Amino acid sequence: MKKVLLTLGIVGALVVAGMYGYAVAPTETRKIEPGPQLAAGAKPDAGLIEKGRYVATASDCIACHTAPSGKAFAGGRVIQSPIGNMYSTNITPDKATGIGNYTLDDFDRAIRHGITPTGGTLYPAMPFPSYARMSDDDLRALYAYFMHGVAPASAANRAADIRWPLSIRWPLGIWRKTFVPVQGPMDLSKYADQRIARGAYLVQSLGHCGTCHTPRAATLNELALDESGPEYLAGGPLIDGWLAVNLRGDKVDGMGNWSEKDIVDTLKTGRNSHSGVLGEPMQDVVLHSTQNMTDDDLSAMAGYLKTLPATGNKKASFTASTATVDAIMSGDDSQRGVQLYLDNCSACHRVDGKASGNVFPALPGNPTVLQQDPSSLIRVILAGARLPSTKTAPSELGMPGFAWRLSDEETAHLTTFVRNAWGNKAAPVGAADVAKVRKALKDHEIHEMDKGDTKH
Repeated sequence: MKKVLLTLGIVGALVVAGMYGYAVAPTETRKIEPGPQLAAGAKPDAGLIEKGRYVATASDCIACHTAPSGKAFAGGRVIQSPIGNMYSTNITPDKATGIGNYTLDDFDRAIRHGITPTGGTLYPAMPFPSYARMSDDDLRALYAYFMHGVAPASAANRAADIRWPLSIRWPLGIWRKTFVPVQGPMDLSKYADQRIARGAYLVQSLGHCGTCHTPRAATLNELALDESGPEYLAGGPLIDGWLAVNLRGDKVDGMGNWSEKDIVDTLKTGRNSHSGVLGEPMQDVVLHSTQNMTDDDLSAMAGYLKTLPATGNKKASFTASTATVDAIMSGDDSQRGVQLYLDNCSACHRVDGKASGNVFPALPGNPTVLQQDPSSLIRVILAGARLPSTKTAPSELGMPGFAWRLSDEETAHLTTFVRNAWGNKAAPVGAADVAKVRKALKDHEIHEMDKGDTKH
């Protein structure tokens, strides 16, 4: 999975526990049939193992379950939350520290139901609400891959740094039973088009896109798990300081102005002709998962996303205009935001904000620029960003950060200008908004130094 830093069920579980006030009874789940290749003592053939590798790639298992500079799938990657850190587990077939003793049923209950072999509940940073929709065939292939295609690695699991009483696990079971009811694999028959059906399956289940891109209730469950709810993929919370953007058909801060090709290019290369993937969480998705998927599957995902209608409740707008360029070219640089843009940004982004094709993201009509929450844009200005180096777009193009030279007030002026130039129209940004992001960046740097992480 992508680097999910959400505390999904912890607070929500305690709230629900108070409502219900009972202990969690064991959850009954449908027992999966192993099939001939996974029968006792049988070794699956190379084809099933390879299929499982692809399922693991589409599910982005490696992003969370591999620590920086660590062995693949050996766990230990920190998952930050407001109440403490969790650490991903070892999912290699090591029998002492990994999942080498898991039966197919154990594996199924963990992946699709969030239940441990001892009957406990996994922290929902593991996206089992999405994986619950995985097909039996894909689940069996995934099991074959992890048991026979992954090298075992001895790496003891690390306990979560969560203090009592929030460390109590049994309320998580109530959260799971309330918000992730037991269900079978995803029913694709409701989609008339097979390509859209495949895309829906990849987006909703394996890709678990809603884990980051869907807003959450006060109990921290996703407000919708598929297109039956208008909140599905309408934009999620901040993850590592980056806003999970709206993937629906809104023309301002969503995918409404993007073609299917734009979406495919982004998933395959980390950029398209007018935008780019700047945040680390989504870069992990592109680097470890989507760039390694087939063109047909990427096309299916794009096709499904383009079926999602606009939310219709967004406040920003964009209507292409030359007024900004005309004013600057006539010598009007009286606004502080204009001055700051010309001094710091125009060399790369040009006076018209359109940069140069796939080299740097264009600013007019850019969904990240026009998000109601400006945190991602502020973060880019303060800390800089780099486009990911992918197989088909290897150049790691970067933008420097300006935190060292711009005050909170200056950054607010610059951000407000960018959000209201060239036809963009979005709420102004204040110095307090910038100060909040700057503090989060400093806290993140301190955390990285404390745990000695390096990029991988």
